[in-house]
Amino acid sequence: MTQYRAPLRDIHFLLHDVFAASHTWSELPFFADNIDAEIASAVLEEAARLGSQVLAPLNLSGDKEGVSWRDGQVTTPNGFKQAYKTYADGGWVGIYGNPDFGGQGMPKMLTVHLDEVLYASNCSFALYSALSSGACLALDAHGDQTLKQRYLPAMYGGRWSGTMCLTESQAGSDLGLVRTRAQPNVDGSYAVSGSKIFITGGEHDLTENIIHLVLARTPNGPSGAKGLSLFLVPKILVKDDGTLGERNAVSCGSIEHKMGINASATCVLNFDGAKGWLIGNLHQGLSAMFTMMNYERLSIGIQGLGCAEASYQTAVAYARERLQGRTDGGQTSASIIAHPDVRRMLLSMRALTEGGRALATYIGQQMDIAKHADEPELQRQAEQKVALLTPIAKAFFTDMGFDSTVLGQQVLGGHGYVREWGQEQLVRDVRIAQIYEGTNGIQALDLVGRKVVGDGGKVLLGLIDEILRDADVPSVAHAAALREVTLLLKADLEWVLERGKRDPREVGACSVEFLHLIGYVIYAWLWSKMANVAEMRESDEPVFYSAKRATAEFYFRRILPRVWGLSASLRGGAEPLYGIKDEDF
Repeated sequence: MTQYRAPLRDIHFLLHDVFAASHTWSELPFFADNIDAEIASAVLEEAARLGSQVLAPLNLSGDKEGVSWRDGQVTTPNGFKQAYKTYADGGWVGIYGNPDFGGQGMPKMLTVHLDEVLYASNCSFALYSALSSGACLALDAHGDQTLKQRYLPAMYGGRWSGTMCLTESQAGSDLGLVRTRAQPNVDGSYAVSGSKIFITGGEHDLTENIIHLVLARTPNGPSGAKGLSLFLVPKILVKDDGTLGERNAVSCGSIEHKMGINASATCVLNFDGAKGWLIGNLHQGLSAMFTMMNYERLSIGIQGLGCAEASYQTAVAYARERLQGRTDGGQTSASIIAHPDVRRMLLSMRALTEGGRALATYIGQQMDIAKHADEPELQRQAEQKVALLTPIAKAFFTDMGFDSTVLGQQVLGGHGYVREWGQEQLVRDVRIAQIYEGTNGIQALDLVGRKVVGDGGKVLLGLIDEILRDADVPSVAHAAALREVTLLLKADLEWVLERGKRDPREVGACSVEFLHLIGYVIYAWLWSKMANVAEMRESDEPVFYSAKRATAEFYFRRILPRVWGLSASLRGGAEPLYGIKDEDF
């Protein structure tokens, strides 16, 4: 099994050559005195060591051993507790957190790369931290000062972890069906009762306490999603002095036995009058929870990137060493990396993963601007871009990530199908990323229904205009191709807006293809930017920059043409989907 190495050279290229991170940070007062290229480099170097030396060695063993459940207690695989302590002691849990409560306040355009390193080195381990970070984000954004002071420092410090408790057996994508109840207590707290399923990190032995964020209904509230409120429910109650008290009335009823991410505990949680505290306002729980959900959706998208990168590294190493067949009619065996189909697979993986890494960096940059810019208009524009791009990142990253891990498995042939090379585990681990945090079909509906048709396409048109301005510069790399596909996207946007007004079914019928079409076009835009930089800098580092230009060429000539098929497919409309009656399936 190939040892994972964080792609630091490519990350530095994106941060400093393509997106001028230091300039962005200097323009945002929150970061101006706290982060620069040197600090960012040190953070990334430490993250790389953590991934390759601490987490990656536990990936295969953790998958084989899995988590175990006995009498309500969950035990993680050997080595996970010590690894989590190392991770927490390094301050990694709170790296993006609010410094007022012990977080480090690092920029999102930097921490997206930490997320990738975690997922690439050990998907299951990464999920424990990802849920904690998301819970902290929601609590910091919506909790009152008392809750934040009591819980955030211990969560940022890694002594306590967090969860997101939404799903119930009858309530998955439709959270309006949630039945969990929260009854007011005389002391201002609530008694929370109900069962939640598919709760990542709902019970484990990594931290001394687990802080659950729970969607529930209060008496006499509105029906449906409008009646939901968000509650903080600790596994162990916290005393006024911050020490731990008695066990709360929340328990783990079982764990799921899954296709992948076997070292991540996916739990059924039972709340039996558990004491909880309201986060934010009554009946605004879903909007508060969406703060966490949108963070998690980007994080899970990056799970797709991380698994794809890990698969690519193994596939390249194997392809260089594996001798098989002949080339050019010769008599000597050749490494399979010389064969056209193997090169097609490797370059596809590389082009899609590096394109996704560029988009993750761009989204992180926009998140930083949205949160910390002084000018309200800059904040508003960045917020709109993040809202538009989040479902694309979650769905497109994970769809392409799964495809890439399958390609990596294929490069290894039979060795990709057996356990010790790690490729089959990556296929299993990344598969869930297309399903949880809102299936990719739901992400596509959100994108097209809410983010595109819902605002008449204004934000997407703004992004299209931004891309076209770049494509209109003749010296821009691949300008003609970029302009052509962007105009195709614009025409298809107009088609979607017009057809969606006539028949709501058209929105759902075209949504997945339209999301993919946008994804490929945005990747083309970013590959054009990367190729521009590579052309200017090639003499400085010929090997790296020439490879970047060659990968851009491959993307434009061998991958981007997929948009024409997607356009034709989405314009096929809703009618063919309803040619068969429900009962005839």
